Amino acid sequence: MIKEQSKVSMQRLPGVPAGGIRTVGQIRGTNNLTFHAGQNGMAVAIELLSSHTPGAPVLDDQNEFIGFVSEFDVLRALEAGKDLAEMTVDQIMAQDRIAVMSETTIEEAVKLMEEKRLLNLPVKKNGKVAYSVTRHDLLRAWIGLGTSGED
Repeated sequence: MIKEQSKVSMQRLPGVPAGGIRTVGQIRGTNNLTFHAGQNGMAVAIELLSSHTPGAPVLDDQNEFIGFVSEFDVLRALEAGKDLAEMTVDQIMAQDRIAVMSETTIEEAVKLMEEKRLLNLPVKKNGKVAYSVTRHDLLRAWIGLGTSGED
């Protein structure tokens, strides 16, 4: 009886579409931060800290996804004795362009994040990075909490 009641109550949550949230494109990501090639390394580090964001995609002049910069990347640069004020984000970022399409299922996104040990995952819509989802976003969507991008 309790199990049936919880199913019904989950379907009535505000922001959760009928049938539940199935793809990352249905999630309104909590990380809209992006950086642009050429941005100063110290400014990037400060923005990551002030926004409480562990990382963000890096875009070129045509807003194409060229890499991802994380707090780990910044820490690696500091550990190597680099001066962030003398670096650009392109010199700090990981050049792996790991991203998913908006049609990617939540399950596939979780597996990719686990395999690659990612904290954020850029989501592409219409060929461009629109936002990133976090593990928190995926967990919230999987259990049916939070706001979807389709309300």
